[in-house]
Amino acid sequence: MRAVFGLVLVLGMALAGFAVFMVKGYVADTEAALITERARAAQNVETVDVLAVNKPLAFGDTLTAENVTIVKYAKEFLPEGSFATTEDLFPEGLKLTRSVLRPMELNEIVLAAKVTPQGQIASITQELRPMMRAFTINVDAATAVSGFLRPGNRVDIYWTGSVDRNASRDETNLIGSSIELIAVDQSTDKNKIDTAIPRTVTVQVSPEDVARLAQAQAEGKLSLSLVGSDSALNVVPDGEQAITLPQPPAAPVIVAEMPAPAPEAAPQSCYTTVRRGTEKVQMEIACTN
Repeated sequence: MRAVFGLVLVLGMALAGFAVFMVKGYVADTEAALITERARAAQNVETVDVLAVNKPLAFGDTLTAENVTIVKYAKEFLPEGSFATTEDLFPEGLKLTRSVLRPMELNEIVLAAKVTPQGQIASITQELRPMMRAFTINVDAATAVSGFLRPGNRVDIYWTGSVDRNASRDETNLIGSSIELIAVDQSTDKNKIDTAIPRTVTVQVSPEDVARLAQAQAEGKLSLSLVGSDSALNVVPDGEQAITLPQPPAAPVIVAEMPAPAPEAAPQSCYTTVRRGTEKVQMEIACTN
């Protein structure tokens, strides 16, 4: 009997110890969760409502009020140019839409830099900076780097032609370095991934450089060389001369030979014969014509 009582006592003490251990573990977990929740509440980030697209949009797509939705965004990290309401995005009314300049994914916030002004479509004019002009160059597979050119790339421009009309063959000269492409064929989409061979590319240069490129294209052949993104770019500031045409060699200077001075005429002597008795003597006299 005593043995049974002792066994029950030991079992009861073991159960009591296990219960105390479980309660201490529960209390510790509860306290840890409470501390975590308090820390999370202390680090609560303030958010604001901004407009985001509700479906993926590609370059040139029309952006309407039906394409946007409101999402929460951290106020501290909100990019410049966002829109809080559809009235901000379409201040001139919902009938005037915008066009997408850069591809946007689902729930990506709408920024002013990614869309055109209200009522405008995506075109090359959005790519031109002040004081700059667009000039189109005719290219083929050989002169356009086999179709690997994209808007936004920079290229070196080479001109092949005859600088000297008396030369027996053409020569190639670098006429422009690190010139920016703003369009390939009729596309300004920087994210275009197809490798079709373009027929034209459009560069961004100053008005004076447009005239130089037009002359170079008319008098010879233009070729492009792609500049790597990690290269040291020698970019000319907007509005300044970036295209330099080769100049023909200077004509040789012909020095005319001076005629040799005429030899001095020997002094002319005139004589007359004078008779002295039986002798004839010649006497020098002044010459007369």
